[in-house]
Amino acid sequence: MLKYVETKEAPAAIGPYSQGVVVNGFAFFSGQVPLSPQTGEVVGTTIEEQAEQVMKNIKGLLDSQNAAFTDVVKTTCFLADIADFATFNEIYGKYFVSNFTGNPARSCVAVKDLPKGVLCEVEVIAAV
Repeated sequence: MLKYVETKEAPAAIGPYSQGVVVNGFAFFSGQVPLSPQTGEVVGTTIEEQAEQVMKNIKGLLDSQNAAFTDVVKTTCFLADIADFATFNEIYGKYFVSNFTGNPARSCVAVKDLPKGVLCEVEVIAAV
């Protein structure tokens, strides 16, 4: 049975998709860009500011399912400029901290464009 995620702690879907879908103990969350959940506007102009907002949005999605960053099993990261990789990775590493359990599997790619001209987008799959 599918359960659809709906939370005010992450931006509302701006198209024909859900914030996330939970099935068989896994939450598949839609990609998060640096939008304010309250206003729907882009937060920040730098990769640091935008990556922080993306992680806050992911936290909101995880919280909605009583999950944490340590429950994430896979991330896919999209960067508008691969030159931002090291800086993005610093922000990412603050949230996906390797304790004794390890970090999630990850892909990180540069893309030509992202919605609303943002600098990064991250989607996650978590065990819930």
